[in-house]
Parts: sequence; structure tokens; C-alpha cells
Amino acid sequence: MNLSKSLYTRGIQCPKALWLKKYKSEVLTPPDEAAKAVFETGNVVGDLACELFPDGKEVPFTRDYDEMIATTRQWLKVGLSNIYEATFNFDGILIMVDILHINQDGVNIYEVKSSTEVKDIYLHDVSIQYYVLKNLGFNIKSANVVHINNEYVRGDELDINELFKVVDVTSEVVELQANIPNILEEFESYLNDTDNEPNIDIGKHCNKPYECDAKEYCWTIQRRIPEYSIFNIFNLGSKKQVELYEQGIVDIADVPSDFAMTANQKQAVQNYKSKKTFIDKENITSFLQNFTYPIYHLDFETYQQAIPEFKGIKPFEQIPFQYSIHIEHEDGTLEHKEYLSQDSVDSRYELATRLCEDIPNDVTVLAYNMSFEQGVINRLANSFSDLSEHLLAINENMQDLMVPFQKKWYVTPAMRGSYSIKYVLPALVPEFAQAYKELDGVQNGSQAMNAFAKLSKLDHEDKQKMRTSLLEYCKLDTLAMVKILRKLRE
Repeated sequence: MNLSKSLYTRGIQCPKALWLKKYKSEVLTPPDEAAKAVFETGNVVGDLACELFPDGKEVPFTRDYDEMIATTRQWLKVGLSNIYEATFNFDGILIMVDILHINQDGVNIYEVKSSTEVKDIYLHDVSIQYYVLKNLGFNIKSANVVHINNEYVRGDELDINELFKVVDVTSEVVELQANIPNILEEFESYLNDTDNEPNIDIGKHCNKPYECDAKEYCWTIQRRIPEYSIFNIFNLGSKKQVELYEQGIVDIADVPSDFAMTANQKQAVQNYKSKKTFIDKENITSFLQNFTYPIYHLDFETYQQAIPEFKGIKPFEQIPFQYSIHIEHEDGTLEHKEYLSQDSVDSRYELATRLCEDIPNDVTVLAYNMSFEQGVINRLANSFSDLSEHLLAINENMQDLMVPFQKKWYVTPAMRGSYSIKYVLPALVPEFAQAYKELDGVQNGSQAMNAFAKLSKLDHEDKQKMRTSLLEYCKLDTLAMVKILRKLRE
């Protein structure tokens, strides 16, 4: 069949996705910057995990898999104790074992993941490796998943024995072995028909365990499901969603008026059908009375490190590297303050100090989805005791601009049932959606995070250009909040 372990796990999620990858890959959505960053992180984590098993050698990657298999066989013969990317083929199934530990009476499989837990799909990943090695005659002593320990806090030096958790999944993997021949037979039946893609309907598997790169094709192109549909109102796979979908209803406009729904679902359907804007002026007025001038509109940008580079940081902790503040005075004038860290250094203390200088401890601070900003500030306060009192005072004075939309005091069809700023901003201030598209280099939070993480790799000229792009993007975020607040006042 010519299956790799990645194709095998793709088929486990959805055999149609496997078929499309093999025979119609042009319909798949290419990976975006965020997906590429996850892939790069996986490579870095995988390389570091090899240090848990020293004195080994990595099989050099080549498209000539027979060469990789021959190299693996040769290293097994000479008695190497650890082989990284050990490559094997059984009956057309190609596997590369992240770390194969060899001893006198058998081998141990170690699959490295950059996540912080053992997911079900990982068990299938390891199980196909177990299946191949077992059929090649190996005595497998254990099968394991190596993943990041997100409770680890880095000290002065990185301790990889604390950074990683090694979880024995042998019993779970052995239990999966009996069904693998049936799964392979099913895959083969689909793949033998090279002309007709499998007739598999959409469902929960489109998003779990990963959002499928065939989703755009299956949903939008094949089934014409609109961007805002019953799937935005009724949970995918829920009884009500299934009931509507089986009746051929995907457009919210087609939902019967007597269809049984919760109050929130009914309200969302009615709002969409009426195409009218609903405004609860009384509650919005009350909300706005909480603010005193000047108002400090605050937004952070953060990034994460799977392998913490700085003391006191946990894996995947949100590390602030930038903020923007628009200070709105009662007469409508605006003042702007900003901070952007230098790359490759731990600048959290400098950022926190500047934040305390830029925001007094007794003013109204406004954020959109303030739990994020408060979380950043709380971590800074825990790390820097001399700034803690001021930082926590900023948190105490924070208000959430998301509230009127979250509580449905302001609802308009263009928001598509969401209170995310991604939908609220273009619905209330359409010209701002275009302003983001006109930004050079950085147009959203994911791009900002990835851009900052890569700054150290740029030459001086490109670095300065990217820093300007980061400042312009973050500045627009807080200006957008000013515009939304003014719209609420209107």
C-alpha cells in the first residue's frame, strides 16, 4: 500500500483524508504559518529528546528510503544502543522510529511529541510502529511516548530529565494490535479505487484530533456549507445539529421556526433571520458608566517556547514581548505608548517596569477579553515582587470591552453569532478590517508571535523592518478598541 505512519494516522482520523492525500492532494489546504511553526517546534523538541538517550546516531534523511533502511540495519548489526529515526518497512508500511533503544534481549520504542499530554492519536502512531517491528521479528520490551512536562519551571540551566515525561503505553498499544489488519484492509479497499474518493460524510472527525486539511474541500466546495451555518449554532455532532443536517438543512435561514432549541440558540437563529441589529441601550449605558477618563486601552502580544530559554519560565507559557496602549482623554484626544522587546533576551522585567511607568495604578484600563491580559500581568507580578503591587492594581482596575458582545447586549448579523473581536471589529468598524489587510508583514496575532520568534534569524535591515511591522500591528489593535468603544457610545 505504501503507507507511512503519518498516512496511517491520517487514515485513522478519516480514510477520505488519506485517499485525498494520495490521489488528489491539490484540494488540500496548505499549512499556514502557525502549522509550520508547530512542525518546526516538533523537530526541535525531537532533537533535544534524543539527548535522553545518548551515544546514538541519527539515520540521515533521504528520499531513498531503502538507503535509510540499509543504514538502520547496518547500525543494528554493529550493536549501536540508540538509533534516532530508525527506518523499517514491512509489507509496504514505512516507519521511522523517533528513538529506538536496543539492548541484548529486545528493543524499546520512544515516540517524541511536542505536546503536554498523551493523546489517543499518539497511541495509533506508536501502534503501527509496534506492528511493523513485531512482524519483522523484533522483541519489543516497551512502547513509550515522550512528551513535554508543562509543570516544569526552568532554573538557571535546562534539565531535560525534568522537561520531558516518558509514558509507558505498551499495554494500550498491544491492545490495538488485533485490529490493525482490519484497518489496513479497510484502507486498502479505499486506496485500490484510484478514481473514486471514499463517500464519507462530514462530522466530528473533521476537527478531531486535528482540523483536517481537507475540511475546506469537503465543507465549502463539495457541500456548499456557508461560513456561518447551523454548525456555528449547534455543536458539531450534537443531536440537534445531526437532526437538521440529516434533513438537508445547513443554512440558518432554513431552520424551522418550531424547531426545539435552547433560548440562546433560538435568539441566534432569530437574529440571523431578521438581519436586524439588536442593541440593549440600558445595559450598554450602565456598562459605559463604569469608566473614568483617561481610559487606557491595553493589548499584549505574547509568544511561547516549548523548550523554555529563560529562568522561571514553563514550557508553552505565554511570554509577553510587546504591548500597545492608547490613552483616550475625555475630550477625545488620543495618546499612544508602546513597548517591543529585543529578541533573544528575557525582557519581561523591563516590559513590566515600562508598563508600570506607562499605566498609573488608579486609572481605568480597558482590554478585549481581559482574562488574557490579566493572566499576563499576574505572571509578571508573581515573577517580580518589587513591581507586584502596581501590576496587581492595574488588574484590579481593568474592564472588559468584550462584555457587551458576550452578554448579547449588542448583536448584529455580521458578527455571525460570535463575540470574538475577529467578528465584532469588522461588523462595527468595517474600514478597520481593511486596515489590517493593508499592514505589511504582520496582520494577525499568529503572525506576530511567529515573527517575533524568528527575529534573531534576520539580518539588521530585515529585523528593523519586521520590528516596525510588529509595532504597527499592535498599535492598530488598541486603536481598534478605541473605535469599538466609540461605536458603543453612539
